[in-house]
Amino acid sequence: MSEETTLSPLEFATELTVAWLGNPNTRATAEEVPDFLQKMHATVSGLSAGTTTLESDDDDSGDHVPAVSVRKSLASKDHIISMIDGKPYKTLRRHLSTHGLTPEEYRERYNLKPDYPMVAPNYSQARRAMAKKIGLGSKGRTAKSATSNEGKTAK
Repeated sequence: MSEETTLSPLEFATELTVAWLGNPNTRATAEEVPDFLQKMHATVSGLSAGTTTLESDDDDSGDHVPAVSVRKSLASKDHIISMIDGKPYKTLRRHLSTHGLTPEEYRERYNLKPDYPMVAPNYSQARRAMAKKIGLGSKGRTAKSATSNEGKTAK
């Protein structure tokens, strides 16, 4: 434990960067490493000084890196993978609301087309089939056809 407290912020930031690069899921180019090390050093220095150098308006900056590509997020018909956390969801609306986003803000944040789906195709089809089976939306049509049939038979 005493070893951790004797590390300088630069040494600690370097160790964190090495650990980050050692992660097999990290895909970093040589150009990204110095920037990451500088950010890590600034953060560690700020934390050790009792202040944080993290930007509080990070959500509004537009520098959001998607967890997955657009192609991968729509690869399956059973779910849509969130670009926020990389997890699969049948519908993104509730997930987005927990992050304080609307579908429009989500599309804007990740530069998605306006027709980017918020519901997985198979889930949408299942809901549609269930709605048809229980007769949702057909009551109005049934009532209209019944009144028009009554008018024809009364003549």
